[in-house]
Amino acid sequence: MRHSVRNSVRHSVRAILLVTVLALAGCSGTGGEDGEDDNTRSPSPTSSPWRPRPGLAWQWQLDSRVDPSVDVPVYDIDGFENTAADVSRLKRDGRRVICYINVGAWEDFRPDKDTFPRSVLGEENGWAGERWLDIRKVSVLRPIMERRFDMCRDKGFDAVEPDLVEGYGNKTGFPLTAADQLRYNRMIAELAHERGMSVGLKNDLPQIPQLLADFDFAVNEECAEFDECAQLSPFIAAGKAVFHVEYAEPTSSFCAESRRLKLSSMQKKLELGVWRKPC
Repeated sequence: MRHSVRNSVRHSVRAILLVTVLALAGCSGTGGEDGEDDNTRSPSPTSSPWRPRPGLAWQWQLDSRVDPSVDVPVYDIDGFENTAADVSRLKRDGRRVICYINVGAWEDFRPDKDTFPRSVLGEENGWAGERWLDIRKVSVLRPIMERRFDMCRDKGFDAVEPDLVEGYGNKTGFPLTAADQLRYNRMIAELAHERGMSVGLKNDLPQIPQLLADFDFAVNEECAEFDECAQLSPFIAAGKAVFHVEYAEPTSSFCAESRRLKLSSMQKKLELGVWRKPC
């Protein structure tokens, strides 16, 4: 899945409006310059994990292999679809690179799809070829996710963007609770840190107070559309970047608030290709 389902109702609305959303134009936050030199320097093998600071501009491209032409210090790209050479090229240009990995849903187009037992596959999540995972089965899912995070590390990524870490708020086919989600999300953060990578909390706004200490930055979709951006302020207060996108909202409706809140904001088209419109 390319980005998180915030909840079942919103997902249904989004699906209905897909064609309209794809036609809209968009914004990505260039943000401020504070700390940009430190954050764009390629790390040595012995350096501590990268800690992105508020205000860093970014590119989020999950549609096919990366196009390295966007002049920003941070790239968030698909972990499977990009090679170590793709990551190395970005890092030679002084970029930090985030590895997108779906940790909350099974995808039938991934090369490791057969490693997931049927017992952990739940309801379809509205995206072709995807089904929710039973995140209560940590002993089953942990080794699969370990191998995925090994791949991110071995390709040279600086950080991980784990997607779909809020299944407890959706119709997954399993009786997931907030406690189940906290346990799983902390395990996911631990896997990244064990491999020397930083990790971002994707959406899951209600659990920010409990998870702030476990995650190094946030990735958010559509907080402006749903009037939720202020809920991300704890990350900014802790000196941790918030990488934010809107799809349907024009930049004129959210960039002023994004600058005030120090979010790294942009508008993207829903397919998350190369196009971006920064604040």
